[in-house]
Amino acid sequence: MANTDPCVVVLQLTGGNDYINTTIPYNNPLYRDNRPAVGIPDNNIIHLDQTYGIPDYMAPMKKFWDDGKLAILHGVGWKESPRSHFRAMDIWHTCEPIKVGTEGWLGRVAREFDPHKENVVQVVSMGPSLPRALVCPGVPVACVAGPLERYGFLPQVQGNERTAVLDRFAKMYSPALGSGPVMDYLSETAIDSLKGEDIIKVAPLKYTSTVEYPNTPIARKLKGIAQAHCADIGSRIFYCDHSTFDTHAGQNPGHSLLWSAVSQGVEAFWADLREHNHADNVVMLLFSEFGRRVHDNGSGTDHGAGGVAFVLGEKVKGGHYGEMPSMEASKLVQGDLDPNMDFRSVYSTILDKWLGLNPAPIVNGTFEKPAFLN
Repeated sequence: MANTDPCVVVLQLTGGNDYINTTIPYNNPLYRDNRPAVGIPDNNIIHLDQTYGIPDYMAPMKKFWDDGKLAILHGVGWKESPRSHFRAMDIWHTCEPIKVGTEGWLGRVAREFDPHKENVVQVVSMGPSLPRALVCPGVPVACVAGPLERYGFLPQVQGNERTAVLDRFAKMYSPALGSGPVMDYLSETAIDSLKGEDIIKVAPLKYTSTVEYPNTPIARKLKGIAQAHCADIGSRIFYCDHSTFDTHAGQNPGHSLLWSAVSQGVEAFWADLREHNHADNVVMLLFSEFGRRVHDNGSGTDHGAGGVAFVLGEKVKGGHYGEMPSMEASKLVQGDLDPNMDFRSVYSTILDKWLGLNPAPIVNGTFEKPAFLN
């Protein structure tokens, strides 16, 4: 029986996605004035409405828009935005704009759902590293560095020999080797990963699909998420990323290659979920740590502030939420769009309207909740 609990898929557009070339104000003359080198030609813009368009390399996203399943969230960020990738991502991940946070917002969600750690595969991260958004004491995370078919610790070792090896490995992380928050977290995480391996690695065995995914890194990650979700192993939080959107130079064609891969991967992912009747309980968030400078630099765009986020899903109320901040020179902040929607507002809507949680303790405050979810 399919799991009907609401699930969240986060796709991180790492590096600082160019908001203005992703959601294009094609009728605004300031767009052309500021984008002599990287502006999208008129005949390569797909109109969403009379104000905004998307570049043709994002064409698969247009179907979600036409179906009313795509919400575009404008001017997302926070005041006093840093232009550092690492600090900006830390802020998005921990909801701590002032101090350095130690707990990820989705880690807190997972702890709320499963305080006794009864499901060690509740959180799945597709990639070799552990995103800070998922880090929280007492919260196990299954980090899958490659295809699920090859997932596992020493998969070629079986039976009693494998049990003995895993036992020795677990002892390597024993608190006897030391204590403190870092060592304790490593110990807990390592042992939980071993427990989760035997659960998640069976997902591909339960999965068949007629959907053909593109042969790209992000499509492979999304396929792994689909496999885990459709296996009904109780995973509710999925995370993946695609990079690098840090388009200081060579933005054309770099940005188009990045978004072509993301758009086509997302299209295949949702087709797969629908084929398996597993789409109704999924919401997908796409975000980047900041937007980019309004005026191009002759080859690309530099780090900016206000950006754009997207939310997709069967229960999403498609449309524009908020407005693109003004591109008038007098309204810019250090040459950047001035954020007018706090990123924690986006989280708050997902937490309240989708996951049924009180957002305040998770995002560290009370924020407006744009109504993009039914």
